Amino acid sequence: MESFFHTLKVELVHRTRFETRDQARREVFAYIETYYNRQRAHSAIGYITPEPAELRSA
Repeated sequence: MESFFHTLKVELVHRTRFETRDQARREVFAYIETYYNRQRAHSAIGYITPEPAELRSA
């Protein structure tokens, strides 16, 4: 989890100025659901994205 939060902060939070908490919630959700879980390769699972990794294990 520490690695995830570090990545989230480096790739999104420190680069963005959020006007409201609601905007921050929406953008963090979008980052996780559209980029982190679907497009970003992860070294712990063989440099593939989590979505295909889940399909392989099913």
